[in-house]
Amino acid sequence: MNLQHERIAALCEQMKFAGLATDWPALAQQAADTEASFADFLERALKAEYEARQQRKRQTLLKLATLPAVKTLEQYDFGFASGAPRSQIMELGGLGFVERAENVVLLGPSGVGKSHLAISLAYRAVMAGIKVRFISAADLMLQLATARNQGRLNEYFNRAVIGPKLLVVDEIGFLPFGREEANLFFNVVAKRYERGSMILTSNLPFTQWAGTFADDQVLVAAMLDRLLHHAHIVQITGESWRLKDKRRAGHAPLGKASKS
Repeated sequence: MNLQHERIAALCEQMKFAGLATDWPALAQQAADTEASFADFLERALKAEYEARQQRKRQTLLKLATLPAVKTLEQYDFGFASGAPRSQIMELGGLGFVERAENVVLLGPSGVGKSHLAISLAYRAVMAGIKVRFISAADLMLQLATARNQGRLNEYFNRAVIGPKLLVVDEIGFLPFGREEANLFFNVVAKRYERGSMILTSNLPFTQWAGTFADDQVLVAAMLDRLLHHAHIVQITGESWRLKDKRRAGHAPLGKASKS
């Protein structure tokens, strides 16, 4: 490395141009080989730095999103999941609902791919540079209760509930909540109302949500009023993907899968 290269490397480090520091020698050689103008070289160099920064941002957002896995809409088997409204789901993949602070509620029996779709939409949002947080309903309640007991509830709400532009809460109805937990979840919905999008998944129809939230019909009605005011309801029917695989292996009876 000659002295000029060392000076360029030092300047890139001081200005945090990590992408430019890596890419500029190859870009300079390419510009020389093609007799490109200085402006063309500068544009390519700045574009390389911009793309490197965007990639680092996406990686940071992906880490903060705490997705349980990376799944995409393209991986979703609409051929098997014939009860999934493909056109509606693909339209949601455009992420306009996030910009409009609208909600998405994915309803259907266990195993039809609700979590896959929720993860896929969350991942697509992350790749678009949107701050996302994915959490199961049970873990959300546990963290909320812990924050309340430690006197950090407001801090937790500001950071983990209000902070993300898209909040995904998976498996509502998997475990019932007590009255205090139900009140905490109501506050999650209320604080995000018309401020940020939510994606929720549940294997229960709305008529059975009261059983999950301490049998409090009034609270559930008020919560659904806010949740569904600006919402896309995605109703998925069909049998379980997991039972499908077991049937192929000969470990499950033929016929319709249970919808419980």
